[in-house]
Amino acid sequence: MANNPHKKNPPEDESKVIPLIKGRRATSYDVARLAGVSQSAVSRCFKPGSSISGKMRERVMKAAKELEYQPNAIARGLITQRSNLVAVLVSGRLNLYYPEALFKITEELSAAGLRALLFTVENEEDAETVIEQAWQFQVDGVISASHMTQEQYQLLEKRKIPVVFFNRYFADHPNTVVYCDPSEQLESLVAQLAELRHKKAALISGPVENMVNRERVRMTKDALARSGIQITAETQGDFSYESGAAGLQSIKQQDGDEPTVIICVNDMMAMGCMDEARSVLGLKVPEDLSIISFDGIGMSQFSSYELTTIRQPIGRMSEAAVRMISDRVEHPEQSHEKRVFEGAVIPGGSIARART
Repeated sequence: MANNPHKKNPPEDESKVIPLIKGRRATSYDVARLAGVSQSAVSRCFKPGSSISGKMRERVMKAAKELEYQPNAIARGLITQRSNLVAVLVSGRLNLYYPEALFKITEELSAAGLRALLFTVENEEDAETVIEQAWQFQVDGVISASHMTQEQYQLLEKRKIPVVFFNRYFADHPNTVVYCDPSEQLESLVAQLAELRHKKAALISGPVENMVNRERVRMTKDALARSGIQITAETQGDFSYESGAAGLQSIKQQDGDEPTVIICVNDMMAMGCMDEARSVLGLKVPEDLSIISFDGIGMSQFSSYELTTIRQPIGRMSEAAVRMISDRVEHPEQSHEKRVFEGAVIPGGSIARART
């Protein structure tokens, strides 16, 4: 019987024919079939750190590209019992230092194959609600740069959710911490103020419930006392630019000797204080009034400010926080750890010899 010239011969190996995938996303099984490997091999190719030969990886990636395949994170989470989500808790009173930290933390989490889920904590009551929300999202861990009570922290511990505290810690309870200790740099900076004949200082602090604020106030008062510099006025702000300006006005209205230097617990308040001194009170900085602060945010080094400040190593701290949370997600039995980083004095144009 003659062959029909219009009839196409079937392929030699029917098992290698991949039907067109229309109206749905390609799956790992489709990739495995096209590449001629097992589905588990495909999974290993897309799992960071997995062991797989170069040849097999090349075959799988070629098939994945042809099928426009991307791993399904939700499906993978169902299999591994991991969400690959890390809750990042921040204070509602952001001071422009934390956005830089948030960017770095998010970047480091992404590099580790994790995703940040951001929560804002305005007060102690909010923290409890946020923790419950994080639990609903089945987060694998928490990086906290906000207020949290011991009871709230212990609830996360009970639920086996690892926590890394960023720039705060419990002094009387075991916890894992990344912290910047600027005490040595502050001592050096205050000693420089003493050499410049400053004898009267004023302090603009932040919210009393904020641990970073409390630590900086304590360190500042101790360093000033050791250098023989007296605090003649003190006022409280909320980390904002506006509260720095208001703080200077409050200091000016207080009884007592005029300070020759003002110490602000963060850069944003220092910038508000500086602008108020120059634009409203007609003072020259640093000739009439010296100003120092903490954080070392980018804006503090603009030519209109050039603040003398103590910078925190945000990049290294963020990298450490992500590594610590990743390790504890993978190995929950790890012991608690405290990593302490030093600050660095950024010399600026905001301090000079005290006027006489």
